[in-house]
Amino acid sequence: MKHIWNFLRILLAIFIVYAGIQHFIKPDFFNAFVPDFLIYKSTIIYVSGIIEIVLGVLLLIPKYTRVAASGILILMLLFLPIHIWDVITDTPAIGSHEAALIRLPMQFVLIALAYKFRKTNNNG
Repeated sequence: MKHIWNFLRILLAIFIVYAGIQHFIKPDFFNAFVPDFLIYKSTIIYVSGIIEIVLGVLLLIPKYTRVAASGILILMLLFLPIHIWDVITDTPAIGSHEAALIRLPMQFVLIALAYKFRKTNNNG
């Protein structure tokens, strides 16, 4: 079972790093996710990308797994209202209602994994 959790930890790290990199490759895509009442949208997109990359890399280092998982958990909880809003709004930021309906449950999986790795010692 330890090998499965280790694999999932690495998979989560890769996903988080990939998502963070996408903030720099496709910043316009993420622009729709940042609420209009917030200023400095571009800065928010780039900073959140940096945070995701750093947390994803730290998740790969056993010494920092719990800290990284805690940070990922906080981020995923902060992003949750965005994904809920995407499901109920007429114009989802993600592009379509179908994509929003797929993405929302994924958010709960990411939250659950981050919670699991926050509670465990290193990778198991």
